Amino acid sequence: MDLLTIIGVLLGIGAIIGGMLLEGGTLHSISQFTAAIIVFGGTFGAVFVTYPSKTVIAAIKNGRFAFTGSSVNPVSIVDEITGFAVLARKDGLLSLESKLKAITNPFYRKGLQLVVDGTEPRITREILEIDLEYREEYNNSSAKVYESAGGYAPTIGILGAVLGLIHVMENLAEPERLGAGIAVAFVATIYGVGSANLFWLPIAGKIKLKLREEMIVNEMIIEGLISLSEGEIPIRLKEKLTGFLKESERRTAA
Repeated sequence: MDLLTIIGVLLGIGAIIGGMLLEGGTLHSISQFTAAIIVFGGTFGAVFVTYPSKTVIAAIKNGRFAFTGSSVNPVSIVDEITGFAVLARKDGLLSLESKLKAITNPFYRKGLQLVVDGTEPRITREILEIDLEYREEYNNSSAKVYESAGGYAPTIGILGAVLGLIHVMENLAEPERLGAGIAVAFVATIYGVGSANLFWLPIAGKIKLKLREEMIVNEMIIEGLISLSEGEIPIRLKEKLTGFLKESERRTAA
């Protein structure tokens, strides 16, 4: 789990609610079911109109990136490809075929299969780079879904506020009904602005960051596999791939 994401969401919500309670407010005052329906229903509706179903479903699936750590260890991949280079120099590229089943990363396995099949390095690079380019494009669409939700939510919140004020104006002759309308008006704004800045936009930013880290690992895999097919010396291959790693990871790989 990515604890910072969970801590951040809880800290943001806790700080706002805690501040309100310190000022003498109550949870009941911001618990408005009507406002929630207006803001979240309106936000989801706008998102569904903006994006096709496949993009929305992909965004829901990729939302896990914000709450989970990466399952890929770049250092282990560097060591593994370096080991493949040692084995290939000794027994040839076909000896790597037995290693394919152990690789769970589809992109990595696809690239190694191309190398084992004897595909020219230039063609291998073209195939993998095309795969990588469109993989990035489709995954970035997921982050855009959350960004759009972050843009729509405050506006829908304002719409909810206006609806609440209309309700208030219609019931000026009945003072006992004014409180509910005013509450919906202000709480709808809180829900819209709060959800956008505490959840939707931060989630979009975290997904973008995680996807970029994944792309760097895939770029490293491409470079490693191409060098492998070209018969790069294992030591130099490892030095080249180490350049893709973070500083802390480089110390581990050394």
